[in-house]
Amino acid sequence: MLSTPTTSVEELLLTADQLLAARAGATAAGRHRGASLALRTALELSIDRVLDAAVPGLADTTMRAKMLCLHCYTAAETARRTNTVWSHLCLGCHYHQYEIGPTHDQVRAWRAEVGELIGTLTI
Repeated sequence: MLSTPTTSVEELLLTADQLLAARAGATAAGRHRGASLALRTALELSIDRVLDAAVPGLADTTMRAKMLCLHCYTAAETARRTNTVWSHLCLGCHYHQYEIGPTHDQVRAWRAEVGELIGTLTI
């Protein structure tokens, strides 16, 4: 993960919002990828908190394993939505010469979904 111990989920969401609002100096593609990375990291931190509260040490596994475990500690629909948006964010973060990066509208939709999921995961 790219977060530091002092980076909070709220700060990451704010960073994503600032990138989407074009308040940071970068290309549109760079802002969209940066926002995707901030959103993915915020979601991963929230997942880690849920899993670590349920079973200490579980947050130290791979993200794929965490997604499988999440079904045991949250509602099935929440786990499914979390896995889906996390997968999309992973694709949105990576640069491939032959692919167009995520669009502004896609990242906005992911931001809304991540915001809802983080609210659900922290309850």
